[in-house]
Amino acid sequence: MSHPLSVRRPALADMIATTRPLTRMASNVALVAAGVALVSVLAKVSFFIGPIPITGQTLAVITVGAVLGSRRGAASLATYLLIGLAGAPIFAGPVAGPAYVLAPSFGFVLGFIPAAFVAGWFAERAWDRMPWLAFVGFVAASVVPFVFGLPYMALILGPVQGNAVTVTSILAVGVVPFIIPGLIKAAVAALLIPGAWLLVRATGRTSGG
Repeated sequence: MSHPLSVRRPALADMIATTRPLTRMASNVALVAAGVALVSVLAKVSFFIGPIPITGQTLAVITVGAVLGSRRGAASLATYLLIGLAGAPIFAGPVAGPAYVLAPSFGFVLGFIPAAFVAGWFAERAWDRMPWLAFVGFVAASVVPFVFGLPYMALILGPVQGNAVTVTSILAVGVVPFIIPGLIKAAVAALLIPGAWLLVRATGRTSGG
């Protein structure tokens, strides 16, 4: 018998997918592009309290991952990163292009890719269909960017920019201000996504639990 966490369930986006190869490919491309657009828009909903801005990106990232599923979600955020590095002004703040690699927040954007994958992985185990499970999964996904972002921020602020950096200072500017906003964004997503599933169930298109 398969363990429940090993069984992949449909993500929300699978409810509109088709089995025809060419149409399915076009649908996947459109979904990935829609994810890029959502993250780009919410990235501009931001305010700076230090080297790392508080933005709507995390909400967009976990939503994109949960709706698209792990692989499409990660592909969407990888596309977002590449488009921004190519020069499109889609990151938080005015900086875009290759120079953004030297921004203290670049590591967090890099971490959005596995974060979307994690949110999608939980969604594919049907955690996104119950608010409390969705909240747990989305909080876990929200932590992922910090795994990449904090060491990268310390590198840029310290050796690259020549600032004195300590663990305490990094936590003070890179973690503490984001705890409450992060929990709020995870809670919002944990209400929106299960709510969307209720609508899908009402249409009779859901499957796999």
